[in-house]
Amino acid sequence: MKLDLLPEDCIAHVLSCTSPRDACGSSLVSSAVRSAAGSNVVWEKFLPSDYHEIMSRLVFPVAFTTKKDLFTKLSTPLLIDGGKKTFTIDKPTSKKCYMLSARELHITWSSNALYWCWKPFLQSRFAEVAELVMVCWLEIHGKINARMLSPNTTYGAYLVVKFAERAFGLDSLPSDVSVEVGDKQSRGTIYLRHKECREKTVTRERDDGWLEIELGAFYNDGSEKEVKMGLKEVEGVHLKGGLIVEGIELRPK
Repeated sequence: MKLDLLPEDCIAHVLSCTSPRDACGSSLVSSAVRSAAGSNVVWEKFLPSDYHEIMSRLVFPVAFTTKKDLFTKLSTPLLIDGGKKTFTIDKPTSKKCYMLSARELHITWSSNALYWCWKPFLQSRFAEVAELVMVCWLEIHGKINARMLSPNTTYGAYLVVKFAERAFGLDSLPSDVSVEVGDKQSRGTIYLRHKECREKTVTRERDDGWLEIELGAFYNDGSEKEVKMGLKEVEGVHLKGGLIVEGIELRPK
């Protein structure tokens, strides 16, 4: 039997078991499928089960006419929790994504203006970013409760940064990166910046103009464990500066 011969509520139920991408693509089949593909029944299923609670944390309220309209608006980064985090729905998978601002991170000596500078930055979604003035001990950590994320999903954690023109000392020694969830750990070493003689590039340019460094990956089984993420370079005694930190993003891999 062809899909468009089914009653609209049956078509909607079938489409709600697929993905946002499949639902949008199916609207080309026929007018009956198109009508079902845009229904609230379908797009309610693609929204996070706790979307009402998430919307109550928005800095700026979102107006919407349909659940599909709401899904589209939640698919762009929106400030939550007093502007210290952003929330996004990953369009292809409908999974939840968060970014913790620099203010939500623990950055060693960040309260001392001799070492770190807090300032507004035109290209940032947050009110301020942290710029490294000069330190020998670089350590950045963040944490989030796994229950805030989509269950049964593999996530990546990414440090989102830029390098000031005056950046120095960031390519001398490798930094340790890690992600810990309970007794499971993901660890590695990376160079924040690379000299020409090194082939591997660890920073990836993002669509928003920032760079990201993967700290590690983890599988969220739906428990209420704490996810701890970090980067540190504390072995050397050389000075380094010019690293601009926007935050840490968590999104499905």
